[in-house]
Amino acid sequence: MAQDIFKLKENNTTPRTEVLAGFTTFMTMSYIIFVQPVVLSIAGMDPGAVMVATCVSAAIGTLIMGLFANYPIALAPAMGHNFFFAITVVTIMKIPWQTALGATFISGVLFLILSIFGLRETIINAIPTSLKNAIAVGIGLLIALVGFEWGGIVVDSPGTLVTLGNLTSPPVILTLFGLLLMSILMALKIRGSIIIGILVTAFVGLPFGLTTFHGVFATPPSISPTFFMLDIKGAVNLGLLSVIFVFFFLDLFDTIGTLIGVSEKAGFIDDKGNLPRARQALLSDAVATIAGALLGTSTVTSYIESATGVSEGGRTGLANIITALLFILALFTFPLVKMIGGGYEVTKGVVMYPVIAPALIIVGSLMLSGVAKIDWDDVTEAIPAFLTIVIMPFTVSITEGISIGFISYAILKPISGKWKEVHWIMYLFAVLFVLRYIFLEI
Repeated sequence: MAQDIFKLKENNTTPRTEVLAGFTTFMTMSYIIFVQPVVLSIAGMDPGAVMVATCVSAAIGTLIMGLFANYPIALAPAMGHNFFFAITVVTIMKIPWQTALGATFISGVLFLILSIFGLRETIINAIPTSLKNAIAVGIGLLIALVGFEWGGIVVDSPGTLVTLGNLTSPPVILTLFGLLLMSILMALKIRGSIIIGILVTAFVGLPFGLTTFHGVFATPPSISPTFFMLDIKGAVNLGLLSVIFVFFFLDLFDTIGTLIGVSEKAGFIDDKGNLPRARQALLSDAVATIAGALLGTSTVTSYIESATGVSEGGRTGLANIITALLFILALFTFPLVKMIGGGYEVTKGVVMYPVIAPALIIVGSLMLSGVAKIDWDDVTEAIPAFLTIVIMPFTVSITEGISIGFISYAILKPISGKWKEVHWIMYLFAVLFVLRYIFLEI
């Protein structure tokens, strides 16, 4: 049966190898089960419902990718997208989370339509490589900044806005312990370094009262607080066009980047540089985002951590079946989620998350590799990339980083006589972003 569905012999693999690959992929990406409820709780969403939505949407997307595209590429709510959702859209823009889910749904439908009609390549090719990499780096810095703040390593300061926190306080010490542990595990190339680090850090915090044990297994919490709670009508608003665009844009490039990265490592790319069944893979990603919005979580996309499963020999969708099943089993671990995601109140109104913070810092660091792919010798490439990178963490807004990056790119290129290097879509986006600043409130 497995041979007929997944063509194991044709892909030079075995059931045992695929099972090991699926387990390895789950171990490296399962940290999202613990991080996602904490991040979206900032937006006022129920952590238990978010945890269920996270596991179910990950299982759905991963199953579809495995069965429809036959690739060992797992999906789950994306890091970076969740921060844009919770911090930029809901907290800063004051948009209800239900409406933000509606915008996520619309972006997924848009992605689905473009995947069906093959228009995605036009948009992908229109965005310069420097800005693609700069966006990933900027998001990484933003995630790391939040990690430093949640861990108490960076605190607010009236004179300089931010400064170094008290490194001798128990929550900060636990954060530094978790950061060091994860770094050592990664240096030793141990699979699942982040999730192992999270679990160990959580248990180390128990005797110091920094974490609270709630058990390990329990019946999954109710998904009703977020299930079908999206507000599509509210999202169909001119002021939310930029939000929908960013949701779509991030999903598009995350997906393409992951598919290419994992496929090159696995040898899926053919002699002409094409990825077989690319449309099926993209459709799987789009459907997963739509399902995630309906269930109650932010954008679901392909995970680069799938490369760890590929490195273990995974070559077919059978590995995804294993990963998806593990996400379903994870539904019964909500007591651990409560323990790991529970905040430690330092003073009234100041809450720290010393268990989750190290994971955010590590994930942020992993997203900085793209800075080496930017042409820093070309000012027309370097300055827009630099502005994109620094504005995201400085304004705590992914939207502003993309906006300023696009606008500056569309100005510098023609002024330097390189206007032909800019795709017309870039000029269109730049104009729309300028109009957004002039006429719209967000």
